[in-house]
Amino acid sequence: MIRRTYLTMALASSLALATTSSCIIAVGNDRSVMTPKASPEAMSPTLGGKLYTSAWIQRSAEYKALCHQAYNIATERLLAATARGGHRWAIVTDIDETIVDNSANSVHQALKGEDFTQASWDKWCDQASAIALAGAIDFFRKADSLGVQIFYISNRDEANRAGTLRNLRSLGLPQADDQHLMLRDASRNSDKTARRNAVLQQYEILMLLGDNLGDFDHVFDSKQEQTREAAVAKLAREFGRRFIVLPNPNYGTWEPAMNGGYLPLKKRDKKLPQLLRSHP
Repeated sequence: MIRRTYLTMALASSLALATTSSCIIAVGNDRSVMTPKASPEAMSPTLGGKLYTSAWIQRSAEYKALCHQAYNIATERLLAATARGGHRWAIVTDIDETIVDNSANSVHQALKGEDFTQASWDKWCDQASAIALAGAIDFFRKADSLGVQIFYISNRDEANRAGTLRNLRSLGLPQADDQHLMLRDASRNSDKTARRNAVLQQYEILMLLGDNLGDFDHVFDSKQEQTREAAVAKLAREFGRRFIVLPNPNYGTWEPAMNGGYLPLKKRDKKLPQLLRSHP
């Protein structure tokens, strides 16, 4: 039984951030002072953790450095491949937490004491105010200038198409049109294999970019941690070559894999201390 762990100290830090009388949190393109509505007693450890990871995304130089690192590697791969010529190259990229930062929506929900909701997400997408990750715009503009096709394969819903295109275009991202934006269909199946295969019918995929490993191969959509970890080991040589990973501590398939499914918030809160390693 875990009595006192590093987790409790981390959660205490999260709660301190979440329950101060005024927290400075970046929302959209601006930094605003926001007063949380949840009391210390009501704040979920999971949501408090999302506030803390959002703070890292929004405020740390380290996060920006990791984004630059990913896009620098991607640029090297791009230049090396296109210099050889003779290929119909395409790049397949995710959008959320790969090109744009949606942590403002995570903060908005956590400060209300709420987890992700489809209604809040749809409203955020329609707002079209997500900012770009460091290095993203320059990379995709370079790819476009070299004649590479860019396919934005996202698990946003078709209902989010108009807002998504407005957001991409407002950031100056190239090829942001209906032909190159491939969203999840009405079945709401998150497997991107069929969409990737559709690109392969006409182009060679030079690289794939994403924050969730399911952006690269369907094997990573598994809800079994052992399956995902085995696939990482098997495909280890692809990372930094064909697969470019962007950091995202806020959400992903790792959560249901860790929890054994999409559990209610209270069950995740109760289970969290039991899942982490701690010294005696």
